[in-house]
Amino acid sequence: MKRLLINLFFFLSLTAATAQVNTERVMLIGRNALYFEDYVLAIQYFNQVIGSKPYLAAPYYYRGMAKFFLDDFKGAEEDCTLCLERNPYWIAAYQLRGAARQNREDYEGAAEDYAKSLDYLPEDKITLLNMGIVNIELKEFDKAEKTFEDLLRLFPDYTPAYLMRAAMSLEKGDTAQAFQDYNTTIEMDPYTAHSFAARGILYLQQGNYNKALADLDEAIRLDPYFEGNYINRGLVRYHLEDLRGAMADYDRVIEMDENNLIARFNRGLLRAQVADNNRAIKDFDKVIELEPTNTIAYLNRSMLNAEIGDYKGALRDLEVVLNEHPDFFQGYYSRAQLKRQMNDLKGAEKDYVLARQKEAEAKRIIESDELAQVDDSKKTKSLGTREETDKDIEKFNMLVVADKKKEEKLKYDSQTRGKVQNIHTEISLEPKFVITYYERPYEVQRPVYYSSTIDKANNRMNLAWKIRATNSEASLNELQVQTHFRSIENFSKLIEETPDNAALYLGRGLDFMLIQDYASAIENFDMAIAKDPTFTLAYFARAISRSKQVEFNPDLQETKTRLVDLPTRMKLPAVKDNTPLSSATTAPEISKKTLEYDAILKDYEKVLSLDPDFIFAYYNRAEILSIQQDFRSAIADYSEAIKREPQFAEALFNRGLARLSVGETTLGLDDLRKAGELGVVEAYSIIKRMQ
Repeated sequence: MKRLLINLFFFLSLTAATAQVNTERVMLIGRNALYFEDYVLAIQYFNQVIGSKPYLAAPYYYRGMAKFFLDDFKGAEEDCTLCLERNPYWIAAYQLRGAARQNREDYEGAAEDYAKSLDYLPEDKITLLNMGIVNIELKEFDKAEKTFEDLLRLFPDYTPAYLMRAAMSLEKGDTAQAFQDYNTTIEMDPYTAHSFAARGILYLQQGNYNKALADLDEAIRLDPYFEGNYINRGLVRYHLEDLRGAMADYDRVIEMDENNLIARFNRGLLRAQVADNNRAIKDFDKVIELEPTNTIAYLNRSMLNAEIGDYKGALRDLEVVLNEHPDFFQGYYSRAQLKRQMNDLKGAEKDYVLARQKEAEAKRIIESDELAQVDDSKKTKSLGTREETDKDIEKFNMLVVADKKKEEKLKYDSQTRGKVQNIHTEISLEPKFVITYYERPYEVQRPVYYSSTIDKANNRMNLAWKIRATNSEASLNELQVQTHFRSIENFSKLIEETPDNAALYLGRGLDFMLIQDYASAIENFDMAIAKDPTFTLAYFARAISRSKQVEFNPDLQETKTRLVDLPTRMKLPAVKDNTPLSSATTAPEISKKTLEYDAILKDYEKVLSLDPDFIFAYYNRAEILSIQQDFRSAIADYSEAIKREPQFAEALFNRGLARLSVGETTLGLDDLRKAGELGVVEAYSIIKRMQ
């Protein structure tokens, strides 16, 4: 699909001309960025063209393509729709929108787009293939069969068509036809690793392990960097009782990617099988570190801890399992045994009775006619394997089969080049806005926000440097530090001469804030406010200084606000080591933090009473509310800021996270898409994980 889109990009670039040289120049730079996979940068250029000439179709199409490669499929679909509203004959937009809809599992919509494209280009190879795939997903096998027949009639050597038809045959349960298509593919193109890997997995499922091993050996020879083939070959070797070879395959995967969950889990099971308990525990430690909700890993680690005599550790892990799976009667038997080992005979007896009750309930359910189908799972159990998405706790000792999807490696070290959605970004709020003289440039340009309050302050104070609002502060170098020490001395002399000048106190307070003397800064802002109670910027600066004082004071320290993602919502733990605030902080500390935050919030309220359009006060107040877990109020403040500045990228990003925290997933993802479009590249990583 990517190759097709790039080819279409060159073809359409010849026909999509714009009226003025300036727009053509920006479009050209954007398309160059798109070709070299600078997708976020490309979006910035297409935004400029759209802002200048929103009636053009081309920039919407190319921006949609960039979003598609960033896995923002909804954004890509929306841009293609905007393109087609302006030019309904842009065929590539139908193809791209179809691909976006296909990735969003809107198969009917994708089929409509592919059909529209085939009306104009009936012999397009990629579109025919995708139409076949969509029909398979819709379980319309007759239509899919007809599409593959047409495709192979036009392109009899097109191996992806045989591979997809084989996949369709497996869906229908026709393994003979699947083997035939895999054999044809390998005869026609013996240099494609995927063909051997697919046939090898089919042999594995049939229990023909020697042939499976031969195919996976060849797949690895052709593509030695795809981790999934090593994982599956490890399964084959395990079934052939070659434990040393299986272990070597998992070692190889972990050499390539130390955080590979499947390899870590499977190697842990194999190490446990050969009684290498301590190293097996280390593997399960890593699995749990990477996936804290993996109860199957907890159960295996519990058994291993019991083996080495760490009964407390075993009991702790088992508690996690039983909290998540309260009907897992084997777990109660195990807990009873552990308590007996720890001389808790009363607790052991209680667990034993509970286990008997749970076991009896489970037997009644299995014997009922409604759940007779449960025996189908024996097919998986007979192989001793399970899918990674299968979280059945009773399959705790089964090896995991590799996912079909290949995890892509980034080609660039830059955090804003290539597929930035694949960068595992810590999910954190965008920082607060401060007033300063220095700003660290963003790697990707973001919008610039105007504030009449800051503009008036710059005109009024006539400082040596221009005040600006930013959430990307630059650290001072040695020369700048010395300069601001001298500036403090100069302000002090001026204050002696004119002690009622509030602007001088603000200027000296900003100098103190830059050299991180926040107590002195607050004293100066207090004086500025005393001299002029309507001095908006002094209240804002004091709130910032108080916030920084909370962050840097060891007694009041608040770690960086961090978000932990859950399947459909997110939440904000507020302190170190992911420990909930209630258990990690004593009552006096909580009280002190509350008082500090109340003072900060009062300053922001005063700023907004003096200037209701000061967007940075809404934004910063929302950050405090998020830290206090008051997400609804935070959303309201971010919304007020966005209402006044619709391009407020950081507010859109943070509101998106807040909405995810309260379960408003659709609205949250919409905000993140817009934030990503405006240059907050971390948004794409979160979009991909949440989708």
